[in-house]
Amino acid sequence: MIGMKIAVRMDDITPDMNWENFEFFRKLFRETGITPLLGVVPDSRDPKLTCGGAREDFYDVIRALSDEGYSIAMHGFRHLYTTKKGGMFPLNRSSEFAGLPYEKQREMLLRGRRKLEGYGIRTDIFMAPSHSYDRNTLRALRETGFVKMTDGFGRRPYRYKGLTFYPISFVFSHSLRAKNGATTIVIHANTVTEAQKEWYARIFREYRDHMISYSEYLRMRPVTRQIPGMIGEYLLAQCKYLLVRQRSRIRACVPGKGKRQR
Repeated sequence: MIGMKIAVRMDDITPDMNWENFEFFRKLFRETGITPLLGVVPDSRDPKLTCGGAREDFYDVIRALSDEGYSIAMHGFRHLYTTKKGGMFPLNRSSEFAGLPYEKQREMLLRGRRKLEGYGIRTDIFMAPSHSYDRNTLRALRETGFVKMTDGFGRRPYRYKGLTFYPISFVFSHSLRAKNGATTIVIHANTVTEAQKEWYARIFREYRDHMISYSEYLRMRPVTRQIPGMIGEYLLAQCKYLLVRQRSRIRACVPGKGKRQR
């Protein structure tokens, strides 16, 4: 029996990203016959995302991938963290948007959208850096033409406050064992190790029947999420943040573990 459907999103797509790693995944997508969601940062100023020289043909590549069936999201504006707010989905304690006034968030979203559109990239999907956003973000997204968010927890897309959310996996190994539903695996290609590449290659091939293109995920009919469901999601995100933090502390105390990839 085919279990939970799994779509893929790739964060931190910039002209100066790790192109070698990106091409590894691009080849893997071709082999498995799926296409992901790419989170493109419109005006990247985050030095942590710089992995080499910037490609001048970056937007040509993105447009070509869009023509191949890749889905495109706007991944924040500059990917610079401005607050220490977890927002409505507190997987982290840093945000580019959560905690800022509505007008400032709206301005950032408009500037990011206009920059992408200037390069011929149009999208109505938003990907928040660090998964962090608040109610002002949702309002600003609606006002600037975004209708979809790639975040949240759940077994299928859901609607809340006029937006459709496409959930990410709480624990990927659990998603592989689930019997039904759909979710998203999040990949940060800039920082994957060779061992992690081998793991991804094995998972993509072994669980090929689970994998779907993100465009298929976008076609799934959403359910309506009520306030109790949002409270449950918030608590799950808070729980995951605390578990990851505790695990990091344990690794830091074990010789040889402190520098492992998170």
